[in-house]
Amino acid sequence: MTKYDYWKIFPRMPRKVTIGDITVRDGFQHEEKFISTAAKIFYTEEMIFAGCRDIEITNLGNPYAMPQFRDAEQILTHVRSDKFKNQCAKRGIRYEDICFTCVTIREGAVDRAIALKQKGIGPDRLLMMVSTEEEHHFANSGTSLPDYWKEAERCIKKCNDAGMKMCGTVSTIWGSPIGGATDMKDAVEFAKRWLAIGAHDIEHADHDGSASAPDVYRYYSMVLDELPNTDLHIAHFHETKRVSSASILAALQAGITHFEATLGGLGGQPANFLDDCPTKGTGDYYYDDPRYVGLVTLEDTLVQIDEMGIAHGYDVDRVLRLGKLLEKTIGRRLRSEAVINGRTKKEGHPQYARPGLKRVKEKFGESSGQKLPAEWPMVPELPERCFQQ
Repeated sequence: MTKYDYWKIFPRMPRKVTIGDITVRDGFQHEEKFISTAAKIFYTEEMIFAGCRDIEITNLGNPYAMPQFRDAEQILTHVRSDKFKNQCAKRGIRYEDICFTCVTIREGAVDRAIALKQKGIGPDRLLMMVSTEEEHHFANSGTSLPDYWKEAERCIKKCNDAGMKMCGTVSTIWGSPIGGATDMKDAVEFAKRWLAIGAHDIEHADHDGSASAPDVYRYYSMVLDELPNTDLHIAHFHETKRVSSASILAALQAGITHFEATLGGLGGQPANFLDDCPTKGTGDYYYDDPRYVGLVTLEDTLVQIDEMGIAHGYDVDRVLRLGKLLEKTIGRRLRSEAVINGRTKKEGHPQYARPGLKRVKEKFGESSGQKLPAEWPMVPELPERCFQQ
């Protein structure tokens, strides 16, 4: 079996990965009910206690457009508190290893992050975003691509001077929900541009779930050929066709080591309705049915990677329990299959066995563990057609 070794076939595939959790920000932004501050704090804490060290916790944009994040300062105040730091210390977690990210699409949000940093409650890392398809970019940012690039360059200098990192997101790599097909070469160029103006790392995003596994493999191979430092690249997949697990696998095969996901596959476009009131969001939804909008599920991704034998640093069972709790918080069945079926058990599920197999084998004179008739030859005699190509 040596020649079929997975890592020999895909030599770039990592033995260890980092999986960031973005439930509390990206996951909750599409919900049309306000998720309580207490719940946001609970899931932030619990994900860190379960092993997460890269966590996206809020959006610092104007709460008028996204009131889901009107409690941003309360969340940041909590994670910077001595109480939370002591909770981490009691569990053997190095607080300094945790990276808290806030989304700051426009300069006003970056300025707000800097002011919070000066108050001692600012994030470690910010995130701005461009789309290679300009209509999608305009829907998210309200400005053109050239104008935004100049704004991003100013913002990166500001946030670096303030002691924070900036992540540059590249979206619509494999397609746009507004403009349709896109060219992957544009996304490679945009990744380079982010790094050239000082971004710390790049989130490569499939924001409409249009990626296919072959194109995911091609794209990340293109990226790593030109920018081989794997610490620079984060894979971000949305789920609209139930194929994002294939995208995860293709990214792994290409050599990507950093991923992000949400519990239950929550997330998507910011809600344009919250509780009993319409809100601005980013305008009309791109999809008619909200059941088909969201990210790759953290639970399923984690089980997939864990069962491949790739190290990840999480307590998988604890994450699965959190996924079940989140269904109560949200009030509906979410996308994860792993929270229902769990991990594959090597010992199987003997409680479902039908009684009587042992008696049947004794009746036929078969030994325990015998799987073929005793009179059959040791080596099967195969017909010639089996060897035709």
